[in-house]
Amino acid sequence: MYENQNENTNYSGYSTYNTNTGTATGGSNSGVYSDATYRNITNNDGTSMRKEAPKAKSNVGGFFKKVLLSISLGLFFGMFAGIGFYAVQQGTGLLEQKGGADVVEEKPREDAVETSGTVGTEGMQLNSTNNVTVVQSNVVDVAEQVMPAMVSIVNSYTVTSNFWGQTYSEQEASSGSGIIVSETDSELLIVSNNHVVEGAEKLEITFIDGSVAEAHIKGLDSDMDLAVIAVPLENINEETMDAITVATLGNSDDLKLGEPVIAIGNALGYGQSVTDGIVSALNREITMDDGSTGNFIQTNAAINPGNSGGALLNVNGEVIGINTSKIGGSAIEGMGYAIPITSANPIIADLMERQTRNKVAEGESGYIGISLQEVTAQISAMYNWPQGIYVLSVEEDSAAQKAGIMAGDIITKFDGEKITSYEGLQNILQYYAAGDSAKITVMRQENGQYVQYDLEITLGVRPKEAR
Repeated sequence: MYENQNENTNYSGYSTYNTNTGTATGGSNSGVYSDATYRNITNNDGTSMRKEAPKAKSNVGGFFKKVLLSISLGLFFGMFAGIGFYAVQQGTGLLEQKGGADVVEEKPREDAVETSGTVGTEGMQLNSTNNVTVVQSNVVDVAEQVMPAMVSIVNSYTVTSNFWGQTYSEQEASSGSGIIVSETDSELLIVSNNHVVEGAEKLEITFIDGSVAEAHIKGLDSDMDLAVIAVPLENINEETMDAITVATLGNSDDLKLGEPVIAIGNALGYGQSVTDGIVSALNREITMDDGSTGNFIQTNAAINPGNSGGALLNVNGEVIGINTSKIGGSAIEGMGYAIPITSANPIIADLMERQTRNKVAEGESGYIGISLQEVTAQISAMYNWPQGIYVLSVEEDSAAQKAGIMAGDIITKFDGEKITSYEGLQNILQYYAAGDSAKITVMRQENGQYVQYDLEITLGVRPKEAR
């Protein structure tokens, strides 16, 4: 006889036996388990059969095996991790065995040298090593050193407009900056931008002490956008002369990208202000509004309207550029430009040698002796002509004829200042009396091309009908 442990199993000669309840039912006799270990089963013939119940298998051995396996794997992993970490330390040189302990020793730099400091003018210090020069710039000291050489300029001029056949005139004023560059026996010379002083009927200069004096045009160069103006020393009081100074001009050819620079100027006409930045680019070619091009120093030091004509300085307080805000626009940020001082120096020297011009009495200005037609930007583009004044005819025995001016010439400059309109020419002639000499530049067509001629003209007396 076999016993099946499954529930509801039929035994041969027995009724259904339920192992969960320990009873057999449906037979002539039924048996019950006497305890949890034995089953008491009664046969049909009345005999009893005790059978030992199967024992549950023990899980103790399996548990210890799992524990031992986990410990072994942990030790195995830890050993290899330690070996790997040790190998990395040895490879990078971070571990040194000294006296049985791991010691990280900081070695002195082999390239360390004793630094030497040289103090420049007004607190500039240069600390040098074998390979590196560290510049410690004190903007305050540079500003205090150079500010007495800076001036604010107010240009008063007249704007003429035509409305419904009527001509109206209105007084306007613009502001800019200038740099005191020289002092002669009779004048204080100031350099600025041409566009700051052009068309001026009156130029007022404000010095560092707040005193004001009138200046006069000495020389202009529209191509480089440079101007030199002069203030008679007799119009400057002694206290102001003690307060001002002459700027030191540097060498812009020595500039490096990233070199710190400082800009000073009369921003927006509010008075002198200081900004700083670095040299962003060198020899940057820019096209101006009038179509001419030039090479400039680019900096991220803020240069705004009114800064024009001001100084761009190096950390030694030397002028290495003349700021100009004529180029650029309101949409541009962090891009200021300055005329390199090395390029400007020859032109400044030439302008300083010219005769200072004061406005002559009305009706006494010099006379050229031509009939003319304006070459506007539109006509210039249409016919590929230079922009300026087209000479229709030359009067007999006039200053123009004596100077060699011919019909068909286009006057582009008068004494270095660009001429683009009849009104511009008349404004310049207000500073030249009969008998004064000047250089006049004309473009003359030869073999299908325009050739430039610089002619010397001595102005004649203006006829009464032309006054």
